[in-house]
Parts: sequence; C-alpha cells; structure tokens
Amino acid sequence: MAGNEVKTEISKKLSENIQYLNERLAIGEKNFDIILKEIVIGGKKAALLFIDGFTSNDISTLILQTILSVRREDIFPGILDKLLHHLIPYVEVTPINDLEEAIRETLAGPMLLLVDGERQGLLIDIRQYPARSPQEPDIERITRGSRDGFVETLVFNISLIRRRIRDPKLRVEAIKAGRRSVTDVAIMYIEDIAHPGIVENVRSRIKNIQVDALPMAEKSVEEFITAGSHWNPFPAVRYTERPDVAATHLIEGHVVIIIDTSPSVMIAPVTFFHHLQHAEESRQNPISGTYVRWVRLIGIFISFVIIPLWMLLVLEPQYLPEPLAFIGPKEKELSIPLFVQFIIAHFGLDLVRMASIHTPSPFATALGLVGALLIGQIAVEVGFFLPEVLLYTGLVALGVFSTPSYELSMANRVILLVMIVLTGVFRLPGFLGGIALILLRLFTTRSFGFPYMWPLYPFNLKALLSIFVRRPIPLEQARPSYLRTRDADRAKS
Repeated sequence: MAGNEVKTEISKKLSENIQYLNERLAIGEKNFDIILKEIVIGGKKAALLFIDGFTSNDISTLILQTILSVRREDIFPGILDKLLHHLIPYVEVTPINDLEEAIRETLAGPMLLLVDGERQGLLIDIRQYPARSPQEPDIERITRGSRDGFVETLVFNISLIRRRIRDPKLRVEAIKAGRRSVTDVAIMYIEDIAHPGIVENVRSRIKNIQVDALPMAEKSVEEFITAGSHWNPFPAVRYTERPDVAATHLIEGHVVIIIDTSPSVMIAPVTFFHHLQHAEESRQNPISGTYVRWVRLIGIFISFVIIPLWMLLVLEPQYLPEPLAFIGPKEKELSIPLFVQFIIAHFGLDLVRMASIHTPSPFATALGLVGALLIGQIAVEVGFFLPEVLLYTGLVALGVFSTPSYELSMANRVILLVMIVLTGVFRLPGFLGGIALILLRLFTTRSFGFPYMWPLYPFNLKALLSIFVRRPIPLEQARPSYLRTRDADRAKS
C-alpha cells in the first residue's frame, strides 16, 4: 500500500516549502517536466507546482488569470478560504496540510497552490491525462451492440459504467496501492445489491497489497488479491474490456475492480461458467443466442478434449466401436510417436499465434497463411506429420479462438498439453487420470471464497439450465443465489 509515509506539515514560510519541494523532486535539475512557478496573489507570495503534460492548459490559464488579477483587499483576511470558495473558478479544489501527501497527489496530476504565511495548500484537480477515445475491444467484438470499450484512464472507464447504471446506490471507492507507483485502484459495486462481505473481502485484499510498484496494472493487482491460486491455471477473476458487460455483472451483485492505466477491468467473484459467456449471445434473440452459445461451448470442449480422445482411440483401437474402426492410422505406421507430433503441432500453433501478435497488422494475415498452409503442407508431404494431426490441431485452434475469456483459453492450452503427454505415455489410465485431475482442480477452486463450479456444485438446476439456454431477459428475475445478494429479485420495484 501507499500508506505508512512520514507526514510533513506545510510550513508557514513559503521559502521552506519551496526548498523542500526542490530537494524531494529535483525540480528543473533532473526533472524538467515538474514545474514550480512562483507568483504573487494580491501582494502575497505564492507558488504553483504541477506536472507538465498532466494539466489542462485552458483551465490552468483561466485560473492563473483569475488569481493574478485579484487585489489585496479581495483576499484579506482569510486568503485560503477566499481562494477556495470565491476566487478560484473551479469545482475540484481541496485543502491539504501534509506536504508529502501533496507531493504524491501532484505527481498523480493535480496542481498544488502554496501561499506564504499559510499552513495549508490547495490541490486543484485540473489533470488531463493523455487518452485515446473509447473503441470496440478486439477480443470481445460483437455483431450488433455498442462499440465503446474501456481505455487506459480510470475516470473515463468509471464514466462509461455510470452512463449505463444511473443508480444513486452505485459506489466507487478509491484505493491507492504501491509505495512508489501509488497506483489508483477503484472498486465499484451497488450498495443495496452486493453482499457486504464480498465488498469488504475485495477491499481488504487490495488495501493489504505490500509492494513498491504495480507497473503491470491489472495483472499485478490480480496476483496479489488472488493469493493462494498462483499455480492454478483457471482464472479466479474475469476480465472484460466492455462497459456493458461490467454493468451487467454489477447488477448481478459482483464487484468490479478498475485499475488506472489498464483498458481491462476485473470482475469478482466469478465461476468457471462466467468465462464461457459472451455479450454476443445477449444481443441475439433467445433461440439464436442459445444456438450461438452451444456452438461456442462445443468449440471450447473440443479445444482440450478432441486431440487426447482421438489419440487414445488410435493408440488403443480395441476401444473403438466397429463402425468407427477406420479412424486414424495404425500405430505401427507411425515414424514419430503420435503424441510427439501433437506436442510439436501444439507449440507450432502457439508460435504462429505469438508471431502474429508481434507482427505489424498488414503482414499478420500473410504470416498466418504461411504458418498454416506452407509449413503444415510441407510437414505432411515429407512425412513429419500425419494429415490428421493438422486437422485436429486446426479444430483445436478454432475452439481456442472461440473461447470468450482469453485467460480461460490459455488455461485450456496448458490442460491440452498435459492431456497429450499423459495420454501418449500412459494411454487409457493417463487419459482418465488427466480428466480426474482437471475435475478435481475445478471443484476445489474457489474465487474469493465462493465455489468455482456453481451451479454444478453446489447443484442448482435452474441456474445450470440458464448456462446452456439463453433465457429471455424478462424471465431472468433472480440474481445468482451463490452471491447472497441483499436484493435477490431483479424485477422487484
């Protein structure tokens, strides 16, 4: 956390404050972007401290013009009170008496005003961070619906959610984390819906972050607040870059965690099945949405089961029903062990995917074609791969890319690799043992203390059916029971 700092009271002597600021911030000497401007307000010496590039030029010019034009009789007595309530033409002005805290706040963007003879300063929040306009997220694209997505500025992201939920009970709590980075973290929840225990759990975990900096923003925060599940491949929080998805989860009773500089927000707590949902299903009618959901679920299932299952049937043909005896080559025909071929193809697919990410966009498509067609075709012709290896690897790739949650898709890639090795080495016992290990891991995982496999465990038939069937929104009147929300009925007036 960013607490436990030594407090330094603002001195009545402006010169002492300026000297302290120069020593702490190396103004002008080693930090050319930190500006300290000495001015005179109504015959009284004052100083402004701000970061070049973080402040709005138009607003700062207006404030300067106003306070520099005041006369002595306009500000005496009670200069700070008059500046705060009458003379500074801006809403977000806050008094502050701790110089160290003032430095931390100024480094975050606000402008600091110090006046000679006063033990308080004024923080004027005219920050204007460099920011891009909201755009549709690449990972969560939909056919029909809003095209705005989160950006790297925390205040913008909060506004995108508030635009969708105009409830006076919507709460946004600000927390600072990281002793050096002093990262702004916000937790959002609806006070009369979210369970107080969930909110307090999330809040306390963020406040207990003990580290000097969080440069990787949301991922760094996630690893602190999900302590105890570092080596669990399944994600304990859900990420989204869509404000409508975040708003939907707030209405259900979840807590949304927003980290400054990140275009993704975290949703907690979540279940495994939250990672299988996509906004596209809610933008279609119930029948079409259900069909899309089933196609996606089948693709996800294929992404980590079809290769080890097919490989098992090839290695153990006695388990094949008679009508399917034609499937796969005979084991004696293999020059390279089948599971080794799949491991090579597995790494090859990930290599092409990573190369595409780091390749300039105009060449990414061409790179994919080279990897998928030329390399694959040549590998088959020289006898390095069986044609079926490329076929099933391609099906797995489709399943991976159809997974709504990027974190779950990467977990499935790890699971697939483990399943290939276990099945290739131990055959049927390895296949069954791998499935058992996956299920054991899923059913013992908890997200912020809540069961990860709800509504399968604890069993809830009605909620389980809603996972497979996209019910009409007017019929979705109850919030998820496992969240123990204060208000369980969505239709209640």
